[in-house]
Amino acid sequence: MSFDFQSLRTRLLEIHYADQGPRDGWPVLMLHGWPDSPNTWLPVAQALNRAGLRTVVPYLRGFGPTRFLARDTARSGQAAALAHDALELADALGIERFSVVGHDWGARTAYALAALAPQRIARCVALSVGYGGGALSHGQAQQFWYQWYFATPQGESALARDRHGLCRHLWQQWAPYWAFSGQAFDDIAHALDNPDWLAVTLHAYRHRWGLAKADPLYEELESRLAHWPPIRVPTLLIHGEADGCILPQSSEGLEQRFTRYERVVLPKVGHFPQWEAADKVGALARGWLAGGDVATGKDIFQTTKEPSA
Repeated sequence: MSFDFQSLRTRLLEIHYADQGPRDGWPVLMLHGWPDSPNTWLPVAQALNRAGLRTVVPYLRGFGPTRFLARDTARSGQAAALAHDALELADALGIERFSVVGHDWGARTAYALAALAPQRIARCVALSVGYGGGALSHGQAQQFWYQWYFATPQGESALARDRHGLCRHLWQQWAPYWAFSGQAFDDIAHALDNPDWLAVTLHAYRHRWGLAKADPLYEELESRLAHWPPIRVPTLLIHGEADGCILPQSSEGLEQRFTRYERVVLPKVGHFPQWEAADKVGALARGWLAGGDVATGKDIFQTTKEPSA
């Protein structure tokens, strides 16, 4: 099985995306991370489709066949830009209200959507990234070496010279219990060959640490995100106990940032729960998006009814 991709144009992008499941099913936007592709969601999306949910799974800006329409558009990788892209994709598809599932960059984008446009987001599932800033532990700072490496000329050169090799190395470090096949990485590697991937990647990490200016187009959105506003959208966080990129300790104790929040830590799972524990993630996501909760496993999904808050 594979995704069947199509494309549409928004104000800035030609976005390639898969739109699967029943047309009358509740829509779920599924956002991949870095370095990854929509293929990361295939097993989980299929589980949601079988449950009657419609899934929309795009390539993010700078990935795969998604393209900027104009040469002079800033190749921004900031969260506000990715959230804006997601809203424009939903608008173009005529989807007013939806749920969102995101991993890594996609999780940051999901939080931004929930914070900026709660009237449009019914439920949120975030994988491998907690919400909010603050001081980094020594251990977490060590795991973020690659982000600061990319801020140097040497790191930029290394990424430009061998993006596949460097990213494969990161996958191996981030998921120590996952003996992924070469084919698994090869299935997403094409997404890294986008001509704007390097520029979007470098801006994303440099901007995150105050080493690059924000795109002025998103100034208002960035100002709203700057102080980590509370999230009123019911949110489930799934984190791998063995995550070698974002340490699970970093997502502890965040309940005060949400109106409703649950956190599940999966044993012997690294940074890619949707790959490493697809069945478990599919079940958790299905129950949460259906309006249930993790503690009871309650599932009140009805195809034609919006999930309850």
